[in-house]
Amino acid sequence: MTLLGNFKRWYRRAGELGAEYYNAPYRSAIARARRDEDDLFMLMVFSETMGIPNPASWYTLELQPLLMERFHDWHQRMGMPHSPLDNFRCC
Repeated sequence: MTLLGNFKRWYRRAGELGAEYYNAPYRSAIARARRDEDDLFMLMVFSETMGIPNPASWYTLELQPLLMERFHDWHQRMGMPHSPLDNFRCC
């Protein structure tokens, strides 16, 4: 290991620890914001199937199979006890 390699590794580790230190008080707020963004993204992807016009449905249709695993958790978090889709029952 060269001196430059050791310095790069130490610098990367110091950056990770610094980010961890500064993000720790805001971890729950960051997680909540991320979940809100994910929920909005799920709404955009499944909006056309729920009757909401979506101008980007051609592109989001390809994402539906990838997000089906998280669909059940999403619709329950949105306050829908059963699947809002007529032809898809996940519960």
